[in-house]
Amino acid sequence: MRYYGSVYRPPSEAYSLIVQVTYGCSHNTCAFCSMYKDKRFALRPLDEVLEDFQMAREAYPRVEKVFLADGDALVRRAEELCRILDTVRELFPECRQVTCYASPASLRIRTPEELRTLREKGLSMVYMGLESGSDAVLERMRKGHPAEEIVEMGRKARKSGIKLSVTAITGLGGPELLEEHARDTAKALNAMNPEYIGMLTLMVEPGTPLYDWVRQGTFRLLDQSQVLRETRLLVEGLDSPGSVFRMNHASNYLMLRGTLNQDRDAMLREIARAEGDLSRLRPESWRGL
Repeated sequence: MRYYGSVYRPPSEAYSLIVQVTYGCSHNTCAFCSMYKDKRFALRPLDEVLEDFQMAREAYPRVEKVFLADGDALVRRAEELCRILDTVRELFPECRQVTCYASPASLRIRTPEELRTLREKGLSMVYMGLESGSDAVLERMRKGHPAEEIVEMGRKARKSGIKLSVTAITGLGGPELLEEHARDTAKALNAMNPEYIGMLTLMVEPGTPLYDWVRQGTFRLLDQSQVLRETRLLVEGLDSPGSVFRMNHASNYLMLRGTLNQDRDAMLREIARAEGDLSRLRPESWRGL
């Protein structure tokens, strides 16, 4: 495949065929994010996209999963996305899943009919970053959308039949907004009731505004005990039946996994054990993105 710049994908897409449909991220101003800083957002020429799929068919005997990169493939014109999905279906009849990142902005420009058509043509799931359900946190982190809008767009995707995987970030509010961040994030996740919930733990990346704030002392990071407290408050507030909950990213101190709501109490017991014995946590030097 022909890749321009750094390519990012969700952890669950580790074994997927990745083809760039757009370059970069259409927002790309979040204060905590260092992704896609090496390129300006642009739509990749459609003929190049289709050529890459043809090259992949010639190179790989079997492709079961496809991820449409970069940060917001859903912003392309609906007819172009349909052509891409038709090409995937024609070239890879064995493919069982096509996914991409989606933003509230790209979901807003899609009509319900367009989303249903994309689902019918094979778009199985979209990954969307909530980050926080607190508007104070979202505004400070320059997310570009209030929680209500993110929730609305997540529900719009689900109503179309497209599965939804939502991520949020523990520690994003700092100590001052710890409780609000936990409480409101749980509420937002409950309102969306996504198929998948992924929790990350904040890591500070050089070159981001957040990195500068930490160095200047205007943003304070949570210590391990505070991260556990915030996680406990969030999990206590979750009421999202059927959502698969994963807190097993390399950034996390504590590994949690289960299906809501049935495994919530078991996850809370695991958090309580970690609160009583911090040696159960992943060492700082082992964390990563």
